[in-house]
This record gives sequence, structure tokens and C-alpha cells, in this order.
Amino acid sequence: MRRVLCLFGFLALCFPTRFFAQEKPPATVVIPTAGARLEFLDEVSFYEQRFLRLADAIPEEKYNWRPSEGVRSIGDVYMHVATMNYGNARTLGTPLPAGVDPKAMLASAGDKTKVIQVLKDSFAHFRNAILAVKDSDLDKEIKTPRGQTTIRGSFFQISGSFGEHLGQSIAYARSLGIVPPWTAERQQQESEKPKP
Repeated sequence: MRRVLCLFGFLALCFPTRFFAQEKPPATVVIPTAGARLEFLDEVSFYEQRFLRLADAIPEEKYNWRPSEGVRSIGDVYMHVATMNYGNARTLGTPLPAGVDPKAMLASAGDKTKVIQVLKDSFAHFRNAILAVKDSDLDKEIKTPRGQTTIRGSFFQISGSFGEHLGQSIAYARSLGIVPPWTAERQQQESEKPKP
């Protein structure tokens, strides 16, 4: 019983109600209870929450801000993460949803509401792609933008890319005087602790 409750708790964290309403996992998908896919889904959820919370904390008028010419703006970085999610899903064998054009997404990079929605949709789609992978296929060779690897190996590559772009987003926010929400929360908690 405890294991079932833990699984439902995991699903509630990883797959908010909106996710199921937006894009349901295929009926043939088995939700992992252990192993590499479960661990990677946890990693993806961590990054998704960080990206979404930071994207929400940045005012819309700053979405076109960039630290210098020739580099991505704040909105461009988030849209890049979204297109990366769709591309990674395709690499794992899940085609793009009908009507999704990753190149066209970049045109909306200055619209905060659209950016956040596209990010949410792309993470939901990417989770479905991970769920569609069979555990028996984790050692299957695939070609990624960084070269040949296994499906399991691509999980490490993708985590690295998420970390790079989250760090970039944090640096952009800090340049504008915006403290990441999770850091602000921790600082608030520490300031409320009684002094010894």
C-alpha cells in the first residue's frame, strides 16, 4: 500500500492535472516504479519547475532583454528549451504533435504568457516520450546532436543541457536584479530562524 501511495504522490508531482488534460500518456504506457526512466523523469520535473518558476518571476517587458548583441534573449532561452524538449522527444522516437512548429515558436519569445504555455506543453510532451521508451531499449544506440550514444546516455546529455540553460537563465535574471524564487524562499526561511 505504501508503494502505491508513493507512486500516486510521484505522479501528482510529475504530472499535474493540467498535463493529463493537455496530453495524456498513451494507454499502452507503463509508469515506471524504479530504474533509469523514473530517475530521469524526476530530473526532468526538477528542471521543469525551476524553468517555469523563473520564467514566471521575470517581468514580460524583460523577455526581449539580452546581455549583448548576438546572444539569446531571456524569451529566446526559454523557447530554446521548449524546442529542445520537442527535439529530444523526436530523438527518443516520439514525433512532434500536430501543429507544433519549433521554428515558429521563436517568433513568440517576447510574449511571457505564450512562452510559459509553450514550456509547459513541451515538458508534457517530453515526459510522454520518456514514458514511451521501454526499459529494455535503454541501451539501444541512437544519434543525438552530440553524436552516437544510448537512450540512457542521452538522459545524461539532456540533463547537462537543462543545467546549462537553467544556469544561463539564472545569470540573466540576476543581471536584472531578479533573485530566483527558490533562492528567495530559502533566504526568507534562513532570516526567520532564531539566532543562537
